[in-house]
Parts: sequence; structure tokens; C-alpha cells
Amino acid sequence: MLLAPMKTLACSLVLALAAVYCAAQSAPATKHPIVLRAARMLDVANGKLVSPGEVLVEGDRIVAAGGSVAHPSDAEVINLGETTLMPGLIDAHVHLFLHPGAEDLQTVDESVPERTLMAADAARRDLLAGFTAERDMGTEGAGCADVALRNAINSGLIPGPRMRVSCNAVDILGGHEDAIGYNPAQHVLSNADYADSIEDLVKVMREQRKGGADFTKIYETGRDLLKDGRFTTPFQYTTEQLAAAVAEAERTGGDRSSGRGVAVHATGEPGAGLAVAAGVASVDHAYVLSDATMKAMHEKGIYAVPTFAIAEYFADHAATAERAERLKAEQTLHAAEFKKQMAAGVPFAVGSDVGPFPHGTQAREMELMVEFGMKPADVMRADLINGAKLLGWTGQIGELKAGYLADVIAVEGDPIADIKVLRKVVFVMKGGEVYRRPQ
Repeated sequence: MLLAPMKTLACSLVLALAAVYCAAQSAPATKHPIVLRAARMLDVANGKLVSPGEVLVEGDRIVAAGGSVAHPSDAEVINLGETTLMPGLIDAHVHLFLHPGAEDLQTVDESVPERTLMAADAARRDLLAGFTAERDMGTEGAGCADVALRNAINSGLIPGPRMRVSCNAVDILGGHEDAIGYNPAQHVLSNADYADSIEDLVKVMREQRKGGADFTKIYETGRDLLKDGRFTTPFQYTTEQLAAAVAEAERTGGDRSSGRGVAVHATGEPGAGLAVAAGVASVDHAYVLSDATMKAMHEKGIYAVPTFAIAEYFADHAATAERAERLKAEQTLHAAEFKKQMAAGVPFAVGSDVGPFPHGTQAREMELMVEFGMKPADVMRADLINGAKLLGWTGQIGELKAGYLADVIAVEGDPIADIKVLRKVVFVMKGGEVYRRPQ
């Protein structure tokens, strides 16, 4: 449900962003050291807590982290009390240019400037919820407007997470996001960029990289059908075509660990297997994977990004009881397959598909991963260590270590004992700048 008409919201966002701009211009960057102190600190790699926890920050970097750190004479000490210090969260599958409501009509009803203003507010909401790094998986028809958003965040003009952006997703004619079901005479535009051949794929990727895209998002499957317990979904590109896309990404420095590779929307077979054979960086959604695909993902280090939260939201907000039941059945299937994927050693990153459900609420994704069988410590490693690698920031974010970027949050409680405390973010620092303090 939309809480206010989008036109009114856009006007409000203009005023809000103007205020943010003025604040950004008038507030100098923090120069003095900062010591963060809390009752606990999360050791992500070992899945345990250090008590107490302290982090020394100078500029945009962590200088030291542990049970106690040096306190320079000019340091500001921020005592966060009975909280847990941990790295900023990572969401590897977001849509900043979408909001709750009629997803298929947003690109028709709303202009790109209007959607960009709303995306800036979405980025702010995600940051304040503790997500300090994200991968935007397609602007859904807004072209490379996400590049402008990323650059505005990087320059300090607006608050938001560190971003990897893809411009539009890439799709075949008549594919997953091609405005199917509308009057053809109206020529309703696709939410993706068309590519029907290897030549098309390479050309589109080069155009998007020229526009500033970090990576490429490709629709590989859709539309999905679950009937009589059998899940089917047509593939869109062959392994040869996808391999050409991966090679083009690698030509410009985009291997799987750089954050500049190829990610695919793939819910099932044979599309997921074709993409894995081509060497993509991630298989997003990954409802059903064959044994061979799971084995190859384990061997190649290709991440599955489950996106449970969006499926739950769509089921809870379905227009009809029939659709709700179908979506719940798909989620049940996905949860069962998720257990098989864990047993097969498939590596995971965490992505929520937030956008069609409210920004800033996507910690629900990690709750569902625990609910469906993954231990909280493993979810934290998937989100923070694997997420950092998938986004190309290994050794920069995802752990509280000397030399890492000072992306630090504090939550009320212990995330290893109760993953739901990730909803209770009371402090947010990104790059040494404090964006949220306890009230």
C-alpha cells in the first residue's frame, strides 16, 4: 500500500534532499580520532563475540579493533553501552528505483527524475537501517540514473551506502521484463535493455559501462511456473552467449571477485546451469538448482543469492487468494531447495530484492535464512565476508579489522543468539562519518 501519492512524496523528497545537501556542505569531515565502545563486538569470521568491544577510527579507516584499543588524547569516545559493534550490513540485491505499489506501472507513471529523487530517499533509509554497502540490480527502466546516485553518495552530496550499480538489466525481446500484457500498439517500453545475440550483449554492456555501470545484470529465466509440484522456467540466453558477456566483463577488469562481473536473475533450470557454466558471479533467486549446478557453484565459488524476503512480501500482499497460495507454495519449495543447496556446499551471499517492499526493512532476509535452516553465524559470514567479496571489496569492508574502511554499526543484543536484533540498529558509521546515534 502506498502511504501517500507519489507526486506529493516527490515534492517532500526535494525539500528533504535540499536539507541534506545543505548539511553536507556545512558539516566538515571528522578529523579527530574516534573510539567506539560497546558491551560486545562481533568477530565475523569466527562467529563469536568479543566482550567488551572497542574500535579505534581515524579518518575513514579502522586503526584497531578488539577488547580494548588505544585511546589517543584527542579522541572522541562514543560509548554505545549494552550493544554489539559489528561491520555495516551488505545487501547484494536491491532496487533503489522501486517502491511498494504497482511495480509494473511505476516506470509508466513516474518520470526518471521523480524516480531518482525517490531512489535517493531509499538509499538514505537503507543506510540508516545499517546497510552500508549494496548492489543495485537494475534501475527497472531508469537507465544509468543509478550511476548519478552512486556518484552523489560518493561525493558526499547525499547519504547512502557504498554502491555497485548496473544501469538497466539486460533482457531478450519478449523476455522477463518486456512489458508483456500491455496493448502492443502503445509500445510500452521494456524495463530492461534488449540484447538478442552475442553482438547485442557486448554492445549493450559497452554502452552501460560507458554510462558508468560497475557490473552487468542479465535476466536468464522467466516466467516461472509451479504446477503439480514441478517448477519450470524458460531460459533466455545460452551458455555461449553468457560466456561472451562474462568475457566482455573480464576484458574491462570484471572478474567474479571485482564487483564488476555478470550477475543473473535465474530461478531454475536449465537457465541456472547455463549461467554457472558460463562463469557468472552470482545466481540470484536460485529457487531450484540441479545437483550438477550446485556442484559447479561450489567448485567455482559462484554465489547463490536467495531473496526470500521479497517472495514473502509478495505472498502477504497478493491481490488474490489464489496468487497468495501460489507464491507461498513457491517459497516452501525454495526453502526446501535452500537446505539442499547448503548441504551441497553452495556458497551464499545475502540479497533481499528490496524495493517492491519498503527500503530499510530488509534485515528480514537474514531472519528468513535462519528460519529456513542456516545458522546465524553462517548468515553473518554470508552477508559480510561473502558479500564483500561479491561486491569487490574484500579486505575493505565486512569485518572490523585494522586497515578496513570504518563502516561500523551497533545493534541492541547479540546477532549470533538472535538474528532479529539486526532490526535494532542504533548506531551507523560509514567511512568514519556518523550517520545515526542512539536517541
